[in-house]
Amino acid sequence: MGTFVQAMVLAIGGLLCAAGLVLLLNVGGAADVVMRRVTSQSLGDLAPGFAATRRGFNVYATLVLAIGMFALGLAVAGWLVPIGTSLMVLGGITFAGASVIAIAGEIETYRALKR
Repeated sequence: MGTFVQAMVLAIGGLLCAAGLVLLLNVGGAADVVMRRVTSQSLGDLAPGFAATRRGFNVYATLVLAIGMFALGLAVAGWLVPIGTSLMVLGGITFAGASVIAIAGEIETYRALKR
């Protein structure tokens, strides 16, 4: 059972890392499509926020990548402890930093809308 769980966590981590990289690097125009069809649309009464900007979108794509790195590290730690631990720490630090940037960006965007 443990090997199956590790394989699933590895697959999920790999998919999240791949998705984050595709969005960050705008492979095949994927980021442009997501920005146009998802993040730049109003959500009910809420206007598009920080994710509707290129900077904000890249920050959120980095968050996806960080979660993927953490998941990869979690799976790999069962086989290669130093590499797995390094990936988890790198993913955690990246997630924390990108979260702070995202929160500050959302506040900045909200304040600009109130004017």
